[in-house]
Amino acid sequence: MTMMQKYIVDTTLRDGEQSPGMAFSIREKVTIAKTLDALGVNRIEAGTPAMGREECRAFEKIKLACHNAQIIGWNRMNLNDIHKSIDCGADIIHVCVPASDLLIREKLRKTRAEVLDNLASCTEAIHAAHKELTIGLEDASRADWDFVVQLIETAKNLGATTLRFSDTVGIMSPSVCKSYLSRIPSEIDIEVHMHNDLGMAVANSIQGLRSGAKYADSTLFGIGERAGNCNLEHLLIATQGQIDFGISLDELQWRQNTLKSIIYKNKLLYA
Repeated sequence: MTMMQKYIVDTTLRDGEQSPGMAFSIREKVTIAKTLDALGVNRIEAGTPAMGREECRAFEKIKLACHNAQIIGWNRMNLNDIHKSIDCGADIIHVCVPASDLLIREKLRKTRAEVLDNLASCTEAIHAAHKELTIGLEDASRADWDFVVQLIETAKNLGATTLRFSDTVGIMSPSVCKSYLSRIPSEIDIEVHMHNDLGMAVANSIQGLRSGAKYADSTLFGIGERAGNCNLEHLLIATQGQIDFGISLDELQWRQNTLKSIIYKNKLLYA
């Protein structure tokens, strides 16, 4: 049986650091990033440069230390965020777009039309800097599908290379994931970002990949806010012989042993 070729986007240094009590030092961030790069992880989401000077310093050091993976800067729909990521040398500028009416109303205090206009104005700066644009649909699993379709079309028209479908509050099941992903046009690469609130992050990621996604987001040891993200090791174990991520499971497990003191510092244990 021919294995499917898929790719990992690691978000240990962005979403993973949102675990309670997690606060990596610059040295720790660089060590984690170098390890992921050596493993063959395709893309590393290195952080949010708009968070401040220390985050920018870490981001720049990660960019210098990694020789294979593309480095992603995560941003809100905010030009200041985007310029910070550009200045830090990110290969990919990721723009997070709230997709559900709940977030648009309560988080942004905007309308759907304002979201679309704001997104368009943000992407102009990215293209002017000759950076790759990826767009994330935050809370897509609770969004109105008609608006999701509109956001997908907008992302394509704005020149985004990848669309991140995010189950931000971890409510999906594999069957629901299949239903959503199978409806997304193939003209744009899909990335799935799953949370583990119902213990489904790995299962949903696998189903997303089988339903046409090219990328799966994951973290080392499955760390992340609330119940965590898709666990990279568990994802590799569950897809052995089925999906080729270009990463050796044995090497991952060996290298993870050297990172345990960083990930589990302060005696914070994650299942």
